Parts: sequence; C-alpha cells; structure tokens
Amino acid sequence: MPDSQDHSHDGDFVQSLERGLSVIRAFDAEHPSLTLSEVAASTGLSRAAARRFLRTLVQLGYMRSDGSRFALRPKILELGYAYLSSLTLPEVAMPHLEQLVEQVHESSSVSELDGDDVIYIARVPTKRIMTVTISVGTRFPAYATSMGRVMLAAQPSERLDAYLESASLRGLTGHTITSASALRRELKKISDQGWALVDQELEDGLRSIAAPIHDADGQVIAAVNVSTHAGRRTLGSIVGDLLQPLLATARRIEADLTRSRASVRARSNG
Repeated sequence: MPDSQDHSHDGDFVQSLERGLSVIRAFDAEHPSLTLSEVAASTGLSRAAARRFLRTLVQLGYMRSDGSRFALRPKILELGYAYLSSLTLPEVAMPHLEQLVEQVHESSSVSELDGDDVIYIARVPTKRIMTVTISVGTRFPAYATSMGRVMLAAQPSERLDAYLESASLRGLTGHTITSASALRRELKKISDQGWALVDQELEDGLRSIAAPIHDADGQVIAAVNVSTHAGRRTLGSIVGDLLQPLLATARRIEADLTRSRASVRARSNG
C-alpha cells in the first residue's frame, strides 16, 4: 500500500518516484507475479497509472511480462547491490551480531587487528561482564583476546615471528599466557581448528570464543566473538552452545561482504 505519510507540502518530493517504488514493493515471496489489476489494487494506483509504471519497468529490464502477468527480473537486484556496495564492515556485521546476540543471549563484537592490538569496530552488548566499558574504538592487546589470537594465527610466519619477538606479553591475570613459545603453540592450535577460546586471560571472570572473518580471497580481515562470564558458562558449554552459532554468523558476514565487493567490482568494470 502507498505510504500514508503526507508529503503534499514538500516541494522536493517526487510523487511519481514514490509510486514507481510502490509498484516494485508490491511483488514479494507471496506474490512473485501479479496482474495489472492486482498491482493497481495493491498500490492504490489507477489501472492506467499502474500500466505505465509496469511497462516502464519492463522496458528498463527490471520486470518481465507474459502479456497478462508481471514479475521481477534479476536486474532488480542491482538496486540492493548498490546499497550493499556502500556498506563498511561494521555496517555489514551489525545485523548479524544483533541476530547472534538474540539467539545466544551473550555479547558479541567484531574487531580488526591494528598493530599489536585489536580494535573494536562493532559491538552488541547484553549484560556488562567487564570492569572496563567496551565500545567501538576500544583497544586490547591481541595476545590476550580470542579475536586477537584468531587474527594472529592467520598472520604470515614472518609477521608472526616478528610479533612474538617484540611483543610484551604481560600477565594481565593469573591465567594469561606470557611465554612466546606457549603462545606460538596456542596459535598453531587455533590455526588448525579455526577458532579461539580464551579463559580469563584478559580479565578475571571473562571467557570469550572467536572466529575469523575472511574476505573473498580467503584472507582473514577481522574476527567476531561471543563473550560471557565464567560464572555463567563452563568452557564445555561455550564450545557446545556458542561455537556453531558463532561460526554461522562469521559465514553470513563473509557472504554479505563478498556480495558487496562483487557489486563494487561489477560496477567499476561496467
């Protein structure tokens, strides 16, 4: 149905564009094809106006018709790809984090590696479980975090060697790995299994599990995690209950990023 908001006094409002978009929105999963009369009834347009919009969309390649019924063509996806191609990683990730948090009832974040630190670029919290407030822009030493370890484990051997030689592995809690050789072994394990679990190494009481986010070329560009309190979940519960939803979220973020970048390349090559 047409938007009920009154735009009659807005001199910049283009009513014909509004009507054309209402014709496109009339088609959905339950109504993949419609007759002229059905489009007119759904949008509130006259049959003559609906016919003009439908014929225009057909000529532009966004719609097809067999003479009596109309349906959208794949070209209509260009409109969505234009939006996806403008999205940054945080914008792509946020709806997936919100879905994950709603599913597991724990906080979730995305971060990137910046030097020797992780920097948070997206976050959906639940209950506060750390003494320090985490927000976008918060930084932590990569070696003591699940997201940092996932990204360190994906580094080329020369970069990892340089990091382990220069990093100051301070004991942030009594659980923190402070030995370069022990950290190297842990990173090898993470690389082999594809995810990282950190138990109270950044802060007492904080447990976190993380998975890598890859670009279309398979390079690890970020990480996504779920964090919880040690008093609420055992390590076994974290792996058993949170790992698969976390991995599925990482795959969905990767899929959206791939579509976004493919759209950018297609448009630049066009």
